Amino acid sequence: MILITGATGNIGRELVHALDAAGAELRLLVRDPDRAAALPARAERFVGDLGEPSALAAALRGVEGMFLLTPGIGTAHTAYAVAAAEAAGVRRLVHLSSANVLGDPMPAMGRWHHEREEIVRGSGIPATILRPGGFMTNALEWVETIRAEGYVLDPVGPGRFAPVDPADIAAVAALVLTEDGHDGAEYVLTGGECLTVAEQVRILAGVTGRRIEVRAAKTPAEAVRARFPGGVPQALADAIVEGFTLMRADTVGLRTDTVERLLGRGPGRFAAWCARNADAFR
Repeated sequence: MILITGATGNIGRELVHALDAAGAELRLLVRDPDRAAALPARAERFVGDLGEPSALAAALRGVEGMFLLTPGIGTAHTAYAVAAAEAAGVRRLVHLSSANVLGDPMPAMGRWHHEREEIVRGSGIPATILRPGGFMTNALEWVETIRAEGYVLDPVGPGRFAPVDPADIAAVAALVLTEDGHDGAEYVLTGGECLTVAEQVRILAGVTGRRIEVRAAKTPAEAVRARFPGGVPQALADAIVEGFTLMRADTVGLRTDTVERLLGRGPGRFAAWCARNADAFR
């Protein structure tokens, strides 16, 4: 039995389908069961939250493997989940972290993920840590301005990164959850193309057949305000500004061959992701 947290998110949905296709026994921890309606019916549902130790204990009963995704900032949910997994006798843990931990010096986003990794490593549960870079699905944050005014706000200019398809992250997670030989591994996952935001927008425009303007953000803070018009905690806003500043300075971009080595195929291309999700932008 494998417990999936974050089962209705961009990675979790793909992971549930991948494990279902492999015939794995699945249990999903969800906060809103309606959002899990489209997931395979044979997967057990437990309604609860990572911040509820009683819900975690019930969901982990009889579980051998766990995929742990803890959103937001801080370490409390990670600590609750890992303690509950230890108590339940979980024998394999796959933890979703971030490539931000590789920064030197480590940015705030990286420090938060590093602290969570330390909790996982200190648990005694055989664990694998996945460190993806930026997700292709982050482009969905452009939907509102593309639909309304036909533009994307670019906070990183010449900066490059290799966006990774969440389906590839899920495929790697499914592999390490069901195959021996990955205990203690730390896998950095990226796509195969280092692109600027402007290059991503050009690819998206070509796939969707619509004209999309790229507007340079005057400051990283302007991009944060546009991304979160309702506001976010100051610590998170500061961390995103720091992240945009570092991305702008990196005109080469981090790219690994980990997806190909593990899966035996190249990572998904951004154009293919755009084609699958084109209707969201129309």
